[in-house]
This record gives sequence, structure tokens and C-alpha cells, in this order.
Amino acid sequence: MQHLKSLCATLVLAAMTTSHAGEAPTVLITGANRGIGLELARQYAERGWHVIATARRPAAASALIQLAAAHPAVAIEPLDVTDAAGIAALAAKYRGQPIDVLINNAGITGKRGQRLGSLDYDDYRRVLETNTIAPLRVSEALLANVEASAQRKIVTISSSEGSIAQVNSPRGYAYRSSKAAVNMLMRNLAFDVAARGITVALVNPGPVDTDMMKGVPMPLQKPADAVAKVIAVVDRLTPDTTGRFWDYQGGEVPW
Repeated sequence: MQHLKSLCATLVLAAMTTSHAGEAPTVLITGANRGIGLELARQYAERGWHVIATARRPAAASALIQLAAAHPAVAIEPLDVTDAAGIAALAAKYRGQPIDVLINNAGITGKRGQRLGSLDYDDYRRVLETNTIAPLRVSEALLANVEASAQRKIVTISSSEGSIAQVNSPRGYAYRSSKAAVNMLMRNLAFDVAARGITVALVNPGPVDTDMMKGVPMPLQKPADAVAKVIAVVDRLTPDTTGRFWDYQGGEVPW
């Protein structure tokens, strides 16, 4: 029995570090120019993965450019996740390329400090386009790539702010609702693609010291520490756990 457990552990580790025909696996990350996305690209590159790192303005993504210079397996692609034509062009360029892990990371908070009675609905639409509609559109466009891979995983970076059960004060109308909505979309997608062997997950990275969290009065994790925990969650995903909302510590977040 112990030998069998060791063999299973070895097979799981092999699946995390190799893809078809012994090739290194491929990860595609949206919003990889800074913060969590940049650190995801860095850590996957250091693991020897092929990394497709997208950014809205690649020429201005100096840290990502430096990363690609140090790691030849990192490819930088322009992508505004709210641009349907841009998503279609990216999918066309990578047609036939297996993508083991697709990470929908790009996201925005919207204008801060908005209150009932003075909500900016144009800003709200931008938040929904970026945080809610874009992950589904990107996932749909690259579904064949994910299905063709060895690992077959779609991961969306969500937030505890999208947990309806944990709301106990009024704030962040746009951001909170965008994350709650993308949680539902990904849960729906999980059941839609389960028969194709694709695992779908939502991951809350917790409070991380990034530009998005600047000025938030709470202890913040270093990006490297938070991302290592997120990747550990991604590594453990299986078809049996599809459609769940995971915490960076490995537990589940209430819907």
C-alpha cells in the first residue's frame, strides 16, 4: 500500500512538471504585467514551464520584459481582455497549442470610495467587462487549447469580496458584485466542460501587497508568498474538485 501511495505521488508530480510527449507544460496568464500576474509568470517560468504572459500595454511592462529576457520560454502577448477582437486574435495565433493551465488574473477594482447615491455606472460597466465577462470570454476562446493539454485546468483569480456569505458591511458595489458574478460563471462553466476532462476553479489569493491593495489597512502578504500558495492550490486541482472556490490556504470559501 505504501508503495502504491508513493507511485501515485510520483505520477502527480510528473503531471505538474511535464506535458504531452515529455514537453514542459504551458500556462497562459492574463494581466501578467504587474502584481499577482507578474509573480505567477515568474514562478511558473522558474519551474521550467512555457509561459504565455499577456498585458494590455506590453511595451510599458518593464518588469515583464526583464523576466522574458531572463527566461526564453516566456512569451509576451498584447491583450486587452475587454477587447473581443483581441481575444480572438490571440486564440487564432495559438490555435493548436495546448495550454495546461489558463489563469484569468486580469482585474480592476474600479473607482474607490463610491457610495450609494453617487455610484459611477460607467465605471461599474468597465469593472464588469474586465472582472466578469472577460474571464468567460477568454476561457471560451481558449477552450480547445486547454482541452488539448495534459492538465486541462482553467483558474480564475477571485476574491473573498465575492463571497456573499461573508458580506457584513456596505462597500465595493462594483468590485464585489463583479467577483460574485464571475464565481457563478465559472461554477457554471465547470459543469459545462466537465465531460471534456477540464477542471475549473476559482482561487482567492488573500490580501497581497500589490498596487490594487495599496492603502488598505490590513496585513498584506508578499506577492511571492501569496502566489506560491495559489500555485500549490492549482497543482492540487483535479476533475473531482471542479467548480469550487478555493482559499489560498487550501480551504474553501463560502459562496
